[in-house]
Amino acid sequence: MRVLICDDSALFRRGLALLLTDVGVDVAGEAADVAQLQALLPGAVPDAVVVDIRMPPTFTDEGLTAAATLRRSHPDLGVLVLSTYAETAYALRLLEIGAGVGYLLKDRVDDAAAVRDALERVVRGETVVDPDIVTRLLTRHRHTDRLDRLTDRERTVLAQMAEGRSNAGIARQLHLAEKTVESHIATLLAKLHLEPAADDNRRVLAVLAWMRATTP
Repeated sequence: MRVLICDDSALFRRGLALLLTDVGVDVAGEAADVAQLQALLPGAVPDAVVVDIRMPPTFTDEGLTAAATLRRSHPDLGVLVLSTYAETAYALRLLEIGAGVGYLLKDRVDDAAAVRDALERVVRGETVVDPDIVTRLLTRHRHTDRLDRLTDRERTVLAQMAEGRSNAGIARQLHLAEKTVESHIATLLAKLHLEPAADDNRRVLAVLAWMRATTP
């Protein structure tokens, strides 16, 4: 797996590159800003990019804007956005881009295996949300008609989906049979009125519905 790293801190870029290299990731290049990242893309041909959420010149949401632009121009490119803070509104904006994106806190970076796992997921077209953000959302008590229809078990399964886990991963995490997980997901999708459609990723739409309901 080949990746590009984009962060304005040279020290952070170098440290992350070394950590990823140690777990078998091919770091094809490093960029200090989005313009440098765009310039590196054609020659590097990465499977994924790692982008800081706050980049020059304004240090607000340049990473999110870059993620949306990259997915439009490179639909198969995985994008993992890193943030110092658990900002649920930013995570929601990122998920609205579509599948193949992830939002991870920089605190996770010292666990190279966790970062590699997140990268592998976004490359496969899955979505990844940091567990701290999911926990934060779960502890809020904002009521909505659609989410009130879900049972506690269905909410737990939906939270696991928000972290980007596959059916098999959810089954292992919750100690359930995979068929049981499939049944819960089918039921919660129906309760959220997410009927099958050729162009829609219903898992992502379900997570978005949940995050919209739990984000102030």
